[in-house]
Amino acid sequence: MAFSFFGGIHPKENKWYAEEERVQSFPEPDVLVIPMQQHIGAACQPLVKKGDYVTMGQKIGDGQGLCVPVHASVSGTVKAVEMKPHSSGMTVMSVVIQNDHQDALCPDIQPRDAVAVAKLTAQELMDVIREAGIVGMGGATFPTHVKLSSGIGKVDTAIVNVSECEPYIVADDRVCREYPQEVLSGLRVIMRILDLRKAHIAIEDNKKAAAEALRRNIDPRSGVVLDVLPAKYPQGAEKQLIQAITGRQVPSGALPAAVGCAVFNAATCKAVHDAVYNGMPLIRRIVTVSGDIVMQPMNLLVPIGTSFNDLLDAVGHSENPYKVLSGGPMMGVAQFDLSVPITKGTNAVTILGHKNRFAVDNPHCIRCGKCMEACPMRLTPLLMYQAERNGDLTELKKLHLMDCMECGCCAYICPGTLPLVQSFRAGKQRLRDAAARQAAKA
Repeated sequence: MAFSFFGGIHPKENKWYAEEERVQSFPEPDVLVIPMQQHIGAACQPLVKKGDYVTMGQKIGDGQGLCVPVHASVSGTVKAVEMKPHSSGMTVMSVVIQNDHQDALCPDIQPRDAVAVAKLTAQELMDVIREAGIVGMGGATFPTHVKLSSGIGKVDTAIVNVSECEPYIVADDRVCREYPQEVLSGLRVIMRILDLRKAHIAIEDNKKAAAEALRRNIDPRSGVVLDVLPAKYPQGAEKQLIQAITGRQVPSGALPAAVGCAVFNAATCKAVHDAVYNGMPLIRRIVTVSGDIVMQPMNLLVPIGTSFNDLLDAVGHSENPYKVLSGGPMMGVAQFDLSVPITKGTNAVTILGHKNRFAVDNPHCIRCGKCMEACPMRLTPLLMYQAERNGDLTELKKLHLMDCMECGCCAYICPGTLPLVQSFRAGKQRLRDAAARQAAKA
């Protein structure tokens, strides 16, 4: 590693729970709920109605603008098209499918050989990626074809993100151990679209087996460089990873393309391979189901639309969970309803016991400054917290609250146990609401 980034922390990794568990195909449930909102941007409009028969991989939702389609992950009959709970905490329009367990494949799905792929132009490849519904699978869920199209002519460095710095989560680790050729194949497609001769795979040094699997499969002539980085949270964040690999710093409010970089998750690269070569849309993903009370941690290849309840039943737990998270313990979203489905951005379901309850009656600041030392964005968490508590939106803007990525470093390190991240989320919403009111007046 040539560079590092400011701040960061070293939480207990707890990856040993599931890191040696091979990926298993999860048995398809009888009923699946496919949300029309699984990406950043405009929600899809349903293309099917109650009573329709759908095949596996059939497009069942699409839209205009910043949008990618969603597909049926099984074959069966549409039971309903209605609002359903979502792991984001909202309710979204969803297609409910009664699985017939026949896995009847959509006739539109046709594999391509290497000769056929070589004939595709960059635009045609992006169209394939878009039609496959591929998004950033590390949790951001930004449409991949948009990232690619906006990077053409601007990006000189592609980075595959295998940092996976959140505790418990090992989904990308297993992807690279078990599917290294597919990850590298997807990366080559991305390099071809962006017209790049060189790319980096960034992996932390706590994933030795995955790094070795990738190293064995990298063609020395491909221009792909494997960078093994010292483990540090939140190294998987785009801006921090770009700085760690290239030394470039993405300006406030700017995207990675502003400094000539584009970052892609390892699972996203595999999904690109599956779409381009196998013709398969994004209908399944690998999910780590782990936690300190889980009886049998697993890495599961899960059909999109499977409920969290189904996964909890599969792994078992030794006590009633204190908290079930979509994602990891640092940035994951606590779930209020375990009937919510797995989506394209769900890389983990983390199940925590009551020993993780850290709430105190009177959290207060002791003026230690640790939050500022830990913040990888060089913000001032205490001042932002005070401004949010006071409702001072002008001060929140001055303090660059919107640059906060809610990584949780400040809350993790705070000896006063202030609810910093919750406060910042509330402050961001206040700023968005104020901007919306101002726009309405204008």
